[in-house]
Amino acid sequence: MKSPAPAGIATLIAYIATIPAANLAVTHFGAIPVGLGYVAPAGVYLVGLALVLRDLAREAVGRGAILAAIAVGTVLSYLLADPSLATASAIAFAVAETMDFVVYEPLRKRGLLVAILASNAVGLLADSLLFLHLAFGSFNFLPGQILGKAWMTFAAVAVLALLRRRSRAIA
Repeated sequence: MKSPAPAGIATLIAYIATIPAANLAVTHFGAIPVGLGYVAPAGVYLVGLALVLRDLAREAVGRGAILAAIAVGTVLSYLLADPSLATASAIAFAVAETMDFVVYEPLRKRGLLVAILASNAVGLLADSLLFLHLAFGSFNFLPGQILGKAWMTFAAVAVLALLRRRSRAIA
């Protein structure tokens, strides 16, 4: 079995690190503006980034490592979150990341960007609905949650498309 490249390991670590970072952001910053007049809990951008990093790490380190990372992220989410957010965060993370994984796997053969867009759409919606319901008992932040996570997905896809175009031009 081939060992993952250092960049793959770094992506995996970054993916896992986004989870406690998102929880800390929510705890310390509350709600933030995400554009178009909407607000969302401050961890929104980090959760959006986590969805993208999960997909990229999957390509770099494989399915088994990602499933283990989802488990680690769920535990970290529970242990490191403010007690009032711990259960909501852990459940939303576990469910959303697993759903992202299930959608991503069959689509990855159709192209990285297509798989990222489709799986993140499912993951961000699942995460937003579960987290908001469990943490706040309200969907008041739902438009902002969806918008903030979508911004991160679109930004990541744009960067990946530019990098892909650049590497093809060099080759």
